[in-house]
Amino acid sequence: MPESAVRTFSDPDDYTAVIRATEVEVTVSARGSFAAKLIRIDLHQLWMQRLSESLPRVMHSALVPGRAIITFRTQPGPSMLWSGVDMRADNITRHSEGHEAYQLSSGPARFGAMSLPVEDMVSVGETIGGFDLTPPRDTLSVIPSPVAIARLHRLHAAAGYLAENAPEIIAQPEAARGLEQALIEAMVECLGERQPDEDRSAQRRHSLIMRRFRRAVEENPDRALYIPELAAAIGVSLSTLRTCCHEQLGISPKRYLMLRRMEFARRDLRDSAPGMTTVTDIATRYGFFQFGRFAGEYNSLFGEPPSATLHRARDSAETGRSNFPNFC
Repeated sequence: MPESAVRTFSDPDDYTAVIRATEVEVTVSARGSFAAKLIRIDLHQLWMQRLSESLPRVMHSALVPGRAIITFRTQPGPSMLWSGVDMRADNITRHSEGHEAYQLSSGPARFGAMSLPVEDMVSVGETIGGFDLTPPRDTLSVIPSPVAIARLHRLHAAAGYLAENAPEIIAQPEAARGLEQALIEAMVECLGERQPDEDRSAQRRHSLIMRRFRRAVEENPDRALYIPELAAAIGVSLSTLRTCCHEQLGISPKRYLMLRRMEFARRDLRDSAPGMTTVTDIATRYGFFQFGRFAGEYNSLFGEPPSATLHRARDSAETGRSNFPNFC
């Protein structure tokens, strides 16, 4: 049954909890108040979403297996990279099936996604365009003609408008079918642009290094990690690890690990009952021993001192997490 939903968020965890993927994690990389908006539209076979975010961040995601997924900017803005591939206003990013990677935004961002079951994507590629749309082995950037991508942007925006202002139209099976077919045709037209083959061995190697980096970090969530130890565990030089992190995260590995530990500390502060723990306990749990510096950095990132997070009751009504299904 076709359906749509629109939600706004002020907490990165609540935002990522509703994104359909086998895994999604966001680390905000700049100070300020986080705000996000997410529009989900599920038609018959086509799934789509429109997302906007107010702050730069690093997102790690593992995409849903069995789906052929594309992403693209819905508005120009600061740079965005997905697995080191530049997402520009004039291109479309095609993802490998079940793709796991980092996505970097360097400022406020608006972007969209569309997906079909792999077998359906292959079928429409053959029947509509006469070419193979099997998901690529590696992340691939396609540059459609200006006319083709403009049409896709218009249809995608129109679907978002309906979700926000007339969701009952999307819920009508025949109306949804017509919208779906128009979107699929526009997508196939964009993806039919032929791109020259490129040597992707460096990109593939860097993605592998970042997956190893991710695993090493995940295996040690509760202790401070040191970059030389991480590089040795991954089996790369310090300079190679720094290069890969700057390419795909936009920051050094040391900065990323600090931001990630800050996120963990914020979650514990937010979820702990007042009187059951202290800011000092949680700070030291994640390797912060200079408490004044921790409090200052925390306040810069999240807009309040850690003590305020600890003693502020969560407003669960704001997020609507309980009745918002996952999506892609």
